[in-house]
Amino acid sequence: MSKKILIGGVETFSMVDYPGQLAAVVFMQGCPWRCPFCHNRDLQKIGQETNFDWEKFKIFLEERRGKLDAVVFSGGEPLVQEALIDAVNEVRAMGYKIGLHTGGFRPDLFKKVLPLVDWVGFDIKTPLSAERYNAAVGQKHFENVMESLKILVSSGKNFECRTTCDPRLLSVDDIRSIARELSALGVREYYLQKYRPIPEDKTTTDADTDKFFIDNQLLTDLKHTFSVFDTRQ
Repeated sequence: MSKKILIGGVETFSMVDYPGQLAAVVFMQGCPWRCPFCHNRDLQKIGQETNFDWEKFKIFLEERRGKLDAVVFSGGEPLVQEALIDAVNEVRAMGYKIGLHTGGFRPDLFKKVLPLVDWVGFDIKTPLSAERYNAAVGQKHFENVMESLKILVSSGKNFECRTTCDPRLLSVDDIRSIARELSALGVREYYLQKYRPIPEDKTTTDADTDKFFIDNQLLTDLKHTFSVFDTRQ
């Protein structure tokens, strides 16, 4: 089954995709989200031609034992593919830690794969209302997001929530709202990620993207709200 996993590409070495771990990253094909800030739109369609060979990648991982700590399944949206579970099991059997980047698309599959995962990076797109969320991602998956987030919080797994601060979608007050809502749900670790304008975005300025990261009151409030808070610029 895992041989059928559909991959758009890999990064063989990363120091940023799994906190504190040296990781390889697997970028899975397929994504239901249509986030306007996405830089991986080539991964949205599933079933594209690719030169990626899962068996060769496993050989690479065998050779990197003791040098890499973890493998992160990213995307796209990894929860699109049922084969994720088998692929995770194969990598885990080699002794690697498993990281997962997700927006919580399928809570049923998330619940199945979560026991096999060591750490999760959970993407939060907007304040937690169906109207805002569905408008931002172009799909009506908000209830799935909330169900997956609640599963994650109650799981006891190590995880972080993070938001890409696209000024075309979000205001500073929106970040405050997200923080309050996440804290109330039991989230303790939160990150703000800087928006890097996509090629089609010709209007967003540096001042627009920087405003979230130079608002000292916002940053202070977030540090008081979460046990762990930081920015990624």
